[in-house]
Amino acid sequence: MKVALVHDYFFQAGGAERVMEVLHEMFPEAPIFTTVLRRETLWPRLRDADFRTSFLQPLASVGVPGRAMLPLYPHAMEGHDLTEFDLVISNSSAFAKGVIVREGALHICYCHSPMRFAWSEDAYTRRERFNPVTRLALRPILSYMRRWDLRTRHRAQVYFGNSSAVVRRIRATYGLSSEVMHPPVDVSRCHMAATRDDFYLVVSRLSTYKRIDLAVEAFNQLGKRLVVIGDGPHARSLAALAKPNVTLLGRLPDAEVANYYAAARGFILPGEEDFGITPLEANASGAPVIAFAAGGALDTVIAGETGVLFREPTAEGLAAAVLAADRLSWDAGRLRAHAETFGEPAFRIRMYDAIDRAVIGFQGCAPLQQMASDPRAFDGTRVRRGTHLTRAGGAGPTGGRVAGAFGESGERQPA
Repeated sequence: MKVALVHDYFFQAGGAERVMEVLHEMFPEAPIFTTVLRRETLWPRLRDADFRTSFLQPLASVGVPGRAMLPLYPHAMEGHDLTEFDLVISNSSAFAKGVIVREGALHICYCHSPMRFAWSEDAYTRRERFNPVTRLALRPILSYMRRWDLRTRHRAQVYFGNSSAVVRRIRATYGLSSEVMHPPVDVSRCHMAATRDDFYLVVSRLSTYKRIDLAVEAFNQLGKRLVVIGDGPHARSLAALAKPNVTLLGRLPDAEVANYYAAARGFILPGEEDFGITPLEANASGAPVIAFAAGGALDTVIAGETGVLFREPTAEGLAAAVLAADRLSWDAGRLRAHAETFGEPAFRIRMYDAIDRAVIGFQGCAPLQQMASDPRAFDGTRVRRGTHLTRAGGAGPTGGRVAGAFGESGERQPA
């Protein structure tokens, strides 16, 4: 069974791209189809991938902004030729789920959200601070995007949502059922320190919808130390708002971010995220989380055990939650164990199993068979415990075909 991966575009190294990193390692010979690629933004484990870009790539290469190409993305995604592939896995926040596969092929969509900028038009245009003329020009474009998004919803036969909130959004927007599949968290990048410092931490892109202003205002009131790591269009206004106890460090290398996680007294998630990987990175570093009770935080934060939830999106509500967290005792080992249930090994096991079930149900494939005499699946890896799919009466997996290739831990085993 020949596999292809699909991603909206590679303009940044964010959570959706982390998912693609792991999917690439699960299916290392599967090409990655996308609209636009900027190699300097790639996470390290994606740099050896076989990328297939669209007709938009030359425009991006000469500096055309991604936003300016917005009306062209649907056509660019539909222009990919996927006729040779039996299984297509799209990793979609907007356009990837709209690829066209051949009749008889299975398309699984890992959905981070239905197209938020189109379905939440007012919030999007306010967040991006568009002027009235730009808002007026965008209106017919976003209307077209909504129609296209609905029209193409059945191009994927199976949907996985990255949180319970996204599963509900898929149902509300598309009228389709989906399965929760939490994204992988690379807890191996996180470590715990022997002692903790007396500051709280935010790690985030500094965009208005992230509500970092709530955190800054709350800590202005509390007088406690807050460290904010990240950059973005809201950085200057946040710097103007912050009192001396609030420090904005900008973007830092991963190793330095890990050190701040390990030293922090607690982690702040002031806005709503579809899932939110950073709270689990904080837990993996032994820090509790103070989070707004919405979106993915409701899946990942256990109140009183791994963090504290606040329900009013105000600085006062957040400040009260910080004080509540200060009164509790936190077991760093328990926090890390919780984060590990969302780790990459656990994700691979869940994802392989869900894909296997989808393929068997869709194609009537033969049941999973234990690996035969030579326990080598693909990509030069040895399997301690593995399974693989075959078409009924077909051959075992080779090359870019589907193969379970994980050991007891869920990690690929070196040959």
